[in-house]
Amino acid sequence: MNQKQLSGSVLMLLLVAVIGCQPAPEPEPDPMPMAERLMPRFEVDPSWPMLPNDWVLGSVASVDVDSRDHVWIYHRPRSVDEAEQANSAPAVLEFDAEGDFVQAWGGPGDGYDWPSNEHGIEVDDQGHVWLGGNGGDPNSDDMVLKFTRAGEFVMQIGGRGTSGGNTDTDNLRRPAEAAIYRATNEVFLADGYGNRRVIVFDADSGEYKRMWGAFENEPLEASDEQPPSDDVLGPLQFGTVHGIEVSNDGLVYVADRDLNRIQVFSIDGTYQTQAFVNRDANANSVAGLAFSPDPEQQFLYVADLGNNHIHILDRQTLSVLSSFGRQGPEPGQFGGVHHIATDSRGNLYTAEAQEGRRAQKLLLTDMVPLP
Repeated sequence: MNQKQLSGSVLMLLLVAVIGCQPAPEPEPDPMPMAERLMPRFEVDPSWPMLPNDWVLGSVASVDVDSRDHVWIYHRPRSVDEAEQANSAPAVLEFDAEGDFVQAWGGPGDGYDWPSNEHGIEVDDQGHVWLGGNGGDPNSDDMVLKFTRAGEFVMQIGGRGTSGGNTDTDNLRRPAEAAIYRATNEVFLADGYGNRRVIVFDADSGEYKRMWGAFENEPLEASDEQPPSDDVLGPLQFGTVHGIEVSNDGLVYVADRDLNRIQVFSIDGTYQTQAFVNRDANANSVAGLAFSPDPEQQFLYVADLGNNHIHILDRQTLSVLSSFGRQGPEPGQFGGVHHIATDSRGNLYTAEAQEGRRAQKLLLTDMVPLP
């Protein structure tokens, strides 16, 4: 090796040694740190609703919000105390987005069977009002009614005391709630007090489309021999199919009230997943459902009838993010929170069908960090 080659080799060794002694470079800071997860916070509006004419509400079975942000209350006039019956409000009441009274109607009429016990209300994006009932035998409410916004009768599916059970595709049996999915022009019904199924009809003609039970199983009568429960999944049949909503991305969310769970299906009835909510507390923890109004509908609100809570869930994971509310007569407390709805501003509306006998408005105040 000549002198030039030796000098080059020594220089290379020195460079390797120097580089090897240098400290590791610091990682570049993340230019886009993960945003803190936020969730909605609410406070009650104690002045809502303002009833006209000294009217009195009975058990408030359900509440819904239409495409104009008008709020609809559906209550049970026959449950008003006898001393106040003269001031009982009509069964269906409409309020505008500012909370002003618009109109009221409802009750027996020609050409349809009015429910003996009012239960669920759904107002579709064309302004039609869908009403059901859960009155029992001997003349059970085995139908759902469709009216115009002004209370003019449009259509009835099923009839009073006519149910043939879970295999009957013409009649319901004490249905709890309806949900309209405009993309397919179908009405999805939580046919859940007498039957154990979700059943789907064409929203215009009333033609039967399909039905399914829990986990996509064939729904069975309560008197039939039931398959054994799974320790993890729970019973393989629905308990009480009490609430139903269809999301913007075409998923059907079913509130299985007595069994404290939500089950999720595709539009065609294919089972997707389920989650329990407050499973170890009192029963009836999943009575009503509502989505947040953002396009992704990232939050799912659950009305917990048995424990007088509202649970805020991540809709994608069905994990409970937070819960609020407790039993009591004061504004913001609950006395049997039965069904729930949201408006386009993110406000919540609750219906109290037990001792509360009222509807409440919970104002979205801000978004706060996840606990």
